Amino acid sequence: MPSDTRGLLAAAARDNAEWCDAVCRAHGLPGVFGPDAWSAARRTPPLYPDAVTLTPEASGAALVAGIDTGSPGCSVKDGFAALDLVPAGFEVLFEAQWIHRPAPAAGVCGPGPEWSEVTTAGELEAWEAAWDGGGSTGLFRPALLGGDIAFLAGRAGGRIVAGAVAHRGSGPVVGVSNLFAHAAADPAPGPEARAGAAAHARADAAWSGVLASIAARWPGLPVVGYESGDDLEAAVRAGFTPIGPLRVWLHTA
Repeated sequence: MPSDTRGLLAAAARDNAEWCDAVCRAHGLPGVFGPDAWSAARRTPPLYPDAVTLTPEASGAALVAGIDTGSPGCSVKDGFAALDLVPAGFEVLFEAQWIHRPAPAAGVCGPGPEWSEVTTAGELEAWEAAWDGGGSTGLFRPALLGGDIAFLAGRAGGRIVAGAVAHRGSGPVVGVSNLFAHAAADPAPGPEARAGAAAHARADAAWSGVLASIAARWPGLPVVGYESGDDLEAAVRAGFTPIGPLRVWLHTA
């Protein structure tokens, strides 16, 4: 693997771990960074891992020993798809690809929602409800607003129809996660649009708005994240390149 790719993988994994740590700290559950991994001794909030590996040399046994496998939902984000956690009672929940894109150019985004950053607790609650597709559960706390984190909202008719989280951690990248786009975000809806084409258009419009927002807030920085399936295809259309696999393990035994 080229050294520049190794560096990008390490930066992507680190940024993601720092984002996970921020979410946990907002819930009063701080994690700990070691040379090879980040981990939290107490169960983390829903959908967030109990550990994230930062290097391919991370020890699975040491990692598992430091997290709460006795509580339901315990998981490990294997940032380099290098661990075998089956003997420890885990099974693979999903696999994905880390993605990287050179710094987006500043400019006006294409057709679609109008984009802005969430700045209040009320807006954050509305953002989470739109992201969840149901309602807000308080997963994302107001303590996350501002600083190195931007909750980006795409609005149409005054309603949030698309969004993402952008995180600028200690590394030379901006991490993107939790991207979503709903049907009302179609940039050019019409009766002739097929479901697949409309979904592609929504995703493309969302990426356009998110990348333009990142370029305005953190100019000159490359963007990383991870995706799989159709979401990975959308990221590739937006200029991202897959750079390496990751794997999320769920404790089931």
